[in-house]
Amino acid sequence: MTLIYQNEKLEVEKGTTYLTLAQRVQDRYDAPIILARVGQKLVELNKEAEEADAVVRGSSEPAELVFITTRERDGQKTYERGATMLFLRAMTRVFGKRIRKLKLEYAIGDGLFFSLELTAGGRTGEPADPTDGEVEAVRAQMERYVRRNESFVKIRIPTREAVDLFCRLGMKDKERLFHYRRSSTTNVYRLGNYYDYYYGYMPSSAGCVGIFSLKRAEGGILLILPNRAAPEKPGSETMPEKLFSVMRRTNTWGEHIGVPTVAALNDAITRGEGRDIILASEAYQEHLIGEIARRIEREGRRIVMVAGPSSSGKTSFSHRLSVQLSNVGLRAHPIACDDYYVERAKTPLDENGEYDFECLEAIDVELFNEQMTALLRGESVSLPIFNFRTGIPEFGSRSLKLGEGEVLVIEGIHGLNDRLSYAIRPEDKFKIYVSAVTALNIDEHNRIPTTDNREIRRMVRDARTRGFSARETIARWQSVRRGEKRHIFPYQEEADVMFNSASLYELAVLKIFAEPLLFAIPTDAPEYPEAKRLLKFLDYFLGLSCEDVPRNSLIREFIGGSVFPVG
Repeated sequence: MTLIYQNEKLEVEKGTTYLTLAQRVQDRYDAPIILARVGQKLVELNKEAEEADAVVRGSSEPAELVFITTRERDGQKTYERGATMLFLRAMTRVFGKRIRKLKLEYAIGDGLFFSLELTAGGRTGEPADPTDGEVEAVRAQMERYVRRNESFVKIRIPTREAVDLFCRLGMKDKERLFHYRRSSTTNVYRLGNYYDYYYGYMPSSAGCVGIFSLKRAEGGILLILPNRAAPEKPGSETMPEKLFSVMRRTNTWGEHIGVPTVAALNDAITRGEGRDIILASEAYQEHLIGEIARRIEREGRRIVMVAGPSSSGKTSFSHRLSVQLSNVGLRAHPIACDDYYVERAKTPLDENGEYDFECLEAIDVELFNEQMTALLRGESVSLPIFNFRTGIPEFGSRSLKLGEGEVLVIEGIHGLNDRLSYAIRPEDKFKIYVSAVTALNIDEHNRIPTTDNREIRRMVRDARTRGFSARETIARWQSVRRGEKRHIFPYQEEADVMFNSASLYELAVLKIFAEPLLFAIPTDAPEYPEAKRLLKFLDYFLGLSCEDVPRNSLIREFIGGSVFPVG
């Protein structure tokens, strides 16, 4: 059979694994190959080449073979899943029946945090924390599997058998999840005598995921993996403490109301409790926003800086915070940093020669500081309103003078960067970081990446407010992500407080809006593999009507119907 590899025809004997082909060309790459793409289809390296792989769908042309390394997003996620299974197998080997709970909670920094509850050996029921020696035993066990280079074996079995298997293994979340699976078969993975299920593709063997370190953390263990920029060594052990605290608080609340996983959410929806979950989630967020407002009032801050990545719900949050500030006796004036864009002709260009609207230099920082300090002095200021159609800021239609008991709520991606507000005294600023830190897991060993949640949010909003197709949103997404890593994430720990804008129920609601957009992407489009992945992800959720979503909900910023001017 013939494939196209790096613009040349490659003759491949049927039955040859993609791993064999990858090993032949590994020296051409600066990072380990861990996955392949044939045409529009991602394939695991253990897979044998088949005639069906050899041609582009609907054509007689040979399909293109592309190898994916751990420097790429799909490769990094594959590494993460393999390392997770390696870790879980070692944990069950070391601790066995002492494990009360072992759950992958979230990614943080360069690591994956697993919550862990143990019983002390010989004293049934008494809780215990792992010792340094036990964590070292887990690491040694993982390295043993790596040295053996044990294979990740994919086994396709009837879904009914998968339910029975995970029932016997005590993986109750997976057992419940598969009750909602439409497919009659399920892919289960085996590593030695350990079985598990993963959302996404896996490496070929344990030898592919041999770079890691372990660190004890409060309430569990941190599995530290390589950073995409430096795949040859484990990443940083430094943990963003404020973000970690927000994640723990959110997950604790989700478990408290009985909805820690997608299966639990589906169960609630089938029992007719979807409205209760919506109202509980909105009440919880309103409580948190009220806490933030009371703190701003206590500390006497005059300027509130709100920042966060794309589709985190910054705008709706700013409006809801303004309402809560009025409840504590303060009058809030929302201001968007986007109104301080420089003229379009003066906007810097990125490495591709396109306007870079996300860099700080796209903002008229000098004008911003002049006006903010003037307002703090009690002067009247004519604020700009940026005309996105003409690319020019306009003045004269909005004036503001800050009086006693009045505060500014400024929203923009650079809000936490002191270079934006260099002339404002630190004691006058209150910094808030907003992000959609998903509280749900698919199951105990499969997390929901925050980026997936935000990508789906943005896709739905783009289609509704800007007329962009899902294909266009996906095409832009990686560029957006690069901007966030440069301009937002480095400053997140400088926030005075972090707010999680994700709701337990939202993906069940967004599913109804997102699926038609994703199905519209042609199968031969470059964005199709990502669309297929997101459709598979959304298939885990039962749909939930938006009719009970309050009009002041942050989710309304994306699905429409908000009481706030959010597009």
